[in-house]
Amino acid sequence: MDDLVRVTYVPNEVTADLVCSFLRAEGIKCAHRVTNVGAGSWDGVPNMGGAREIIVSAGDVDAALAILAAAEQGDFEDEDASQV
Repeated sequence: MDDLVRVTYVPNEVTADLVCSFLRAEGIKCAHRVTNVGAGSWDGVPNMGGAREIIVSAGDVDAALAILAAAEQGDFEDEDASQV
């Protein structure tokens, strides 16, 4: 992924994994990394604590932001659930 852009922050690694999984399911390649705020949260001890930022390629920013905004508003529906 070239030209990475932060699209959101999340409180921890578990949440970052969930957000990235959601974006990937929608076709957006993403990654997460610890922020400066979270970097010293445990004095260098590896952990899942601390804020993380979700990053995507510059070309995917608009789509990622739209997907995240729709999710915040509850505008997503599980396709499998709608066929039940």
